[in-house]
This record gives sequence, structure tokens and C-alpha cells, in this order.
Amino acid sequence: MAMQFSVLASGSTGNAVYVETDEHAFLVDAGLSGKQMELLFQQIGRNIADLSGILVTHEHSDHIKGIGVLARKYKLPIYANNKTWSVMDGMIGEIPTDLKFSFDMESVQSFGHLQIESFGVSHDAIQPMFYVFHEGGKKLAVITDTGYISDRMKGTISNANVFVFESNHDVEMLRMGRYPWSVKQRILSDIGHVSNEDAALAMSEVIGDQTKRIYLAHLSKDNNMKELARMAVSQTLQEQGLAVGEAFELYDTDPKTPTILSAV
Repeated sequence: MAMQFSVLASGSTGNAVYVETDEHAFLVDAGLSGKQMELLFQQIGRNIADLSGILVTHEHSDHIKGIGVLARKYKLPIYANNKTWSVMDGMIGEIPTDLKFSFDMESVQSFGHLQIESFGVSHDAIQPMFYVFHEGGKKLAVITDTGYISDRMKGTISNANVFVFESNHDVEMLRMGRYPWSVKQRILSDIGHVSNEDAALAMSEVIGDQTKRIYLAHLSKDNNMKELARMAVSQTLQEQGLAVGEAFELYDTDPKTPTILSAV
């Protein structure tokens, strides 16, 4: 069986991505309540108890809200870098020592035939990082929660078969919206989130001949819409000479509804 995945939830209110191979199954973040996470797993026909572990990207609550509950209830190993552990520990309740594992930034850990590669991003967390999954010649890259996408990040994620890619906000919606100016500044900064256009410009540099699908992720509830994100990304990619809908497809993600479990 090929590597499969589902974006269980994505957005300002909570984030979780499920990845499985023949031998292993991992969750990237669990930013919803334990109960909501269980419902999401039911919707894709999978059992949380079968997870090999949860991979943490950073300590913001929309990424770790359910981690403590799930770890204790299902005895799940939790992987995070040491700096993230240092600030997350007090936020997720007591985790048994034998379930706490270190995953250094810019490193690779192997689980059978699956290799998971971590890489740093630019966000206002202590040491935020995301993951690329490699198995059987296939590559799945997950990247959200970054204010910009550096050449180093691009090198790590380039030519993935599937991208789960941040397309957080429409700049005009954000500027005109109700957020306080300090929050707007944070989102627009190098340690905030990437806009639809900036995401598309970065995509244009990492899409390769293996790339078949891009899932637009972590859309702001207040400063973006699925149709707007898809249109803006599509238009920018076409301006960069990329044939959206021919060589590859764009897909939506949702805060409450998982994407169909599908092969990478």
C-alpha cells in the first residue's frame, strides 16, 4: 500500500494531518479537543489507538490542544524538539516519560521504510518546525505557520508529490479587517503567516515534475475564503507559467471536515 494521508483539520481553530504507510501511522499536530480528534478519525475510518505517534510542529494551541489527552488515553509517543518540549510541557498536562521523545530540527528519523524529515520555519514560536515524509519514492511535504519561505525550506520541500501548503490570508481582507493593528503586523511579519500570493510565489519555485496535488492549508477564518485563496493562488501560478489543473491540482482543506484519505 502506498503512503496515504488526510488533512483532518486545518485553519485558525485547529490543525491536524494524518499520514500512514503499511507499517506506521502518524499525526502531525492535534490542535482540536480529544473528542473532536476522535470524531475526525471516525470520518476517515481510522483508529487513534493505531497511531505510532504524534509529531509536534510548535506549541501554539491550535496545534497542541488535544495532544495531552490523546497521549494519556491512547498511550501515544509524542515527538517534539527540546525547545518546544520546554514550553509545551506546562500546556498539555503530565505526559509519562516513556511517551516523550525528542525530534531535533533539521534531522531525519526512520520508522521502518518511512523517513520523516524535520525543517525549521519562521514563526513566533520557540523553535517551530514542519515535516516531510519520504516512503517508496514518494514525498509528502507539510508546511504552514511561517511568515516567509526561505531558500532552505524550498530546498527541503521541493518536488514533493503532494504539498500541504499554508495559504493563510488575503492581504486586503487582513488590512481592512477587524483585527487590532498589532495583530495585523504580527500576521504580515516574517514570523507570522504567508499570504495567498506569497504562498503561490513560493509554490512556483518548489513545484516539480512529481508534483500532482497541492492542498491550501491554514486559511484564516476572518481574513480569507476558500474560493479567494484558490483563485489567487491559481492566478499567481499561471502568471508564473504553471499549468494549474493540467500538471497538478489545487485542493481545499477545512477546519472541521477531513480531506478524503488518499495515496500520496
